[in-house]
Amino acid sequence: MHAVAAQNDTVELICWRHYGKTRGVTEQVYNANPGLCELGPLLPAGTVVYLPMVTQSTTAEIVQLWD
Repeated sequence: MHAVAAQNDTVELICWRHYGKTRGVTEQVYNANPGLCELGPLLPAGTVVYLPMVTQSTTAEIVQLWD
């Protein structure tokens, strides 16, 4: 999937809009878009950003109250 940046969009904002989170996703988007980091923190309007499929991390820490 692709997203087109609006004026003053950041990669983090695009990730939040598409995935609903930024943790662990932003890095994957930067890796899938070589040269994106050279554009600066605010993307130029009209920049096309490829949004890769992201695997969900479902590992939850289990805490036992009693042994």
